[in-house]
Amino acid sequence: MSVSASVSDASSGWAVGTPGPIRNGPLERIRREIAAPGPEELLLRVEACGVCRTDLHLAEGDLVPRRPSTIPGHEIVGQVEAVGGEVGLFRVGDRVGGAWLRETCGSCRYCRAGRENLCPRSAYTGWDADGGFAETAVVPEAFAYRLPADRDPVLLAPLLCAGIIGFRALRRSELPEGGRLGIYGFGASAHLAAQVALAEGATVHVLTRSERARKLALELGAASAGGAYDRPPEPLDSAILFAPVGDLVPVALEALDRSGTLAVAGIHLSDVPVLNYQRHLFQERNLRSVTSNTRQDGRDFLALAERVGIQVTVSPYPLGRADRALADLAAGRVNGAAVLVPG
Repeated sequence: MSVSASVSDASSGWAVGTPGPIRNGPLERIRREIAAPGPEELLLRVEACGVCRTDLHLAEGDLVPRRPSTIPGHEIVGQVEAVGGEVGLFRVGDRVGGAWLRETCGSCRYCRAGRENLCPRSAYTGWDADGGFAETAVVPEAFAYRLPADRDPVLLAPLLCAGIIGFRALRRSELPEGGRLGIYGFGASAHLAAQVALAEGATVHVLTRSERARKLALELGAASAGGAYDRPPEPLDSAILFAPVGDLVPVALEALDRSGTLAVAGIHLSDVPVLNYQRHLFQERNLRSVTSNTRQDGRDFLALAERVGIQVTVSPYPLGRADRALADLAAGRVNGAAVLVPG
């Protein structure tokens, strides 16, 4: 049994048809019947959904689809329209966020150790289950985040993946207090992680191909902004690679000072060139990957974002232009984060 407000019987949106280059139109318009939420689920009326590079990887086939005709989107802000019979934390009318991590087993050694992001049986919104490129979405209560009702949903949406993953990548980079951070690529996630680092007293150097992104980086307080393959003006204590470009791994490693750490933030990366041990790894330089996030990462970041007043730069698109939003993301034309807005 579920409790609900008035819910229409169908929802429009987009699904991944045949994955391939974005110019070939892998997204297809769909209209589907709205199913009632399960016992521990929430049905959301989507107010906004961020467009993540992971959605682009899924559409283009860099990530192999796990089910046919899946609706992408995992930065979901919505109002609860119906709740399952066993839901206890949320009520109809609440504003809720649905994010990438959707399910974990809770019993494996990773989950028991607080490392649920590594759970072998984890599942993900917009990959294993339909996401937020639609008018409605269903999210599990246990993996939903309570969001403030007085905030613009368009500005909240990017926090739910770009923000959370950027936060985890920053922590994985082991940036020391007052340290020097290099950021390679400056899109949705990077422009949020940079603000966290700056708020915590770091010096930030941004390296990116986009002139518009370099301008944004300087406006947000970066000490310098250069081209993606440029050398930063000083050695780095830590670096984060947000661009899905394996060629930048040796570039970033070579920019590190002794004992520095490079964290690779993406879920997909093109091939990494052969590394030279002396130039890239010797003197205890570290190379680390970033895999998803834990729910605690999400709670910690959202509290921090509220506390320090993170500024979110967005490029809104109507839901009906989701295909254009992905094309613009692929071409580097998005300033900050792209966000889909139904209605």
